[in-house]
Amino acid sequence: MVFSISKENPFLRGVAHIVDTVLPPQSLVTGDLRDAGEDGSIWSQLNFLDEPCCQSCGFPFEFDQGEILCGRCIIKSPSYDMARAAFQYDDASRSMVLGFKHGGRTEGLTTFAAHMRRAGRNFLPQADMLIPVPLHYSRRIKRRYNQSALLGRVLAKISRPKFEPDFLMRHRPTPPQGGKSASGRRRYVVLIDDVMTTGATLESCARSLKRAGARRVDALALARVVKAARIPK
Repeated sequence: MVFSISKENPFLRGVAHIVDTVLPPQSLVTGDLRDAGEDGSIWSQLNFLDEPCCQSCGFPFEFDQGEILCGRCIIKSPSYDMARAAFQYDDASRSMVLGFKHGGRTEGLTTFAAHMRRAGRNFLPQADMLIPVPLHYSRRIKRRYNQSALLGRVLAKISRPKFEPDFLMRHRPTPPQGGKSASGRRRYVVLIDDVMTTGATLESCARSLKRAGARRVDALALARVVKAARIPK
């Protein structure tokens, strides 16, 4: 928690000193005891992702090549329709992402969601629901929360889609369909993930959702690993 108090008045200077002593300024992103203003320098070092990129998986291109696909998506189209991520998972973002993913650092959720909203601006307004990638119960117990669900909940508050945290479950091969009408199953879904690595998890989730009747499935991640794609055999 960071307090901003005017220090022009001597009394207020004293109050500010007490506040800083009891509640030292912390980075809203990393939680480190540092000047919260340094968060700006942290964000400035991140590699934010945007166009030009593969129109399907969002893999970034160095130059604008029009609306084309990367080599991997040309050879094998993913089950999801479109995937995007807010920024690259690399040396600049690693400590921030791992702090959120494994260290219980949730102070940056609002900012994370805002950047994800930017990355998913082309499909979020049309989506019917946001569904987080499920976390196995053993990992959830260890981490105390599903980080994808936290991102999805905050993102749902600042965007149009409904949030459905329990639609997908790790121990079920397909999403539950009981009590859902045929029209209810043919919805436009956006999967929410924290880090997109190979895309295999999103692929599996998208495949299950489309088997359940989803008419379109897009994916939105906080960060993604960017490296030369291995062409599948």
